[in-house]
Amino acid sequence: MPPGGPTASGLALARAKYALDAAGLTSNVELTRAHSVTNEVWLSADFAIRVNRRPDHRLRREALLGPVLPPEVKYPKIVAYGAGTGFDWLIVARSPGRVLSRCWPSMSDAQRRNAVRELATVLKALHATPAPTDLVDVGAPQLLQRGRDTSPVAPLLAGLERARALPNVGAGMIDQLTDIVRATQSLIEPFDVPTLIHGDLTFENVLWDDDRIAGLIDFEWSRPAPPDLELDVLLRFCAFPELHVADDYVDETLTQDYRVVPHWMRESYVELFTTRNALERLRLYAIAFDVRQLLTSPPPAPLHDLPPSHELQRLHRLAQKRSYLDNFASGEEMM
Repeated sequence: MPPGGPTASGLALARAKYALDAAGLTSNVELTRAHSVTNEVWLSADFAIRVNRRPDHRLRREALLGPVLPPEVKYPKIVAYGAGTGFDWLIVARSPGRVLSRCWPSMSDAQRRNAVRELATVLKALHATPAPTDLVDVGAPQLLQRGRDTSPVAPLLAGLERARALPNVGAGMIDQLTDIVRATQSLIEPFDVPTLIHGDLTFENVLWDDDRIAGLIDFEWSRPAPPDLELDVLLRFCAFPELHVADDYVDETLTQDYRVVPHWMRESYVELFTTRNALERLRLYAIAFDVRQLLTSPPPAPLHDLPPSHELQRLHRLAQKRSYLDNFASGEEMM
């Protein structure tokens, strides 16, 4: 049963059927709830119905983006978009295959390497696409901002000061992180580049079917940004894949199965990894992500009582320069 119990599930199903009716489609069909971190997602035999209950109408952005994505992305055909009371919805044609992270445990090394090679091809095509100039900004997972006249790290520095007041967060670590941000902020400028990125590049958003990538999906975080910002999510996913998958296969999702993925991606898309000052840029991106997470969910316990995957632990290792990013940069295994 999905989180929230039968009442929440029943309301979510009603929203999905509302979307089908509003689109002029038959709602009297069997719908299966699919795993999603940010939306309610339901699948029929022919369609995928996504419902966003935040007040930002984020799915409208994806409805506008879909038609301009390059064919290599294999984004599914958009059937309809609309809004209800307190939510918006998007219906797309159902693509073949399953999410790549669900397939990954049973795939051979040859299949996995081919999947990464194909994904690199998809990303190159995406990153060669300029973002639409009228794309509405709905924020980002990283506390960074675009703009010619403002510092991209202004929200991050403000976030670090707010984090200083949180329980179980040490002032010394905040000081170290603030020093890193101030010392390296110029390395990500200019930050208002037009390159279109996916913005949530985990294998949960890649479809795999019959030994091929069937599509890249869920573009709600897509935005103009430096291409290497894509790596912030991908490398974190490879280091902590269990944080990004559905509960029913989290026990099969092993970190060691993903340790070689960044190396394979680098072989196929070397330009993504060779931006000047790459490690320092990635560290800044990672700090900007984890501080946002920390502010959203303050740590419930001191650092030494939290699991290694917790954002406070990740920030501590980033401050000490011994994170998964440093391991990858030194040629060691991801961890």
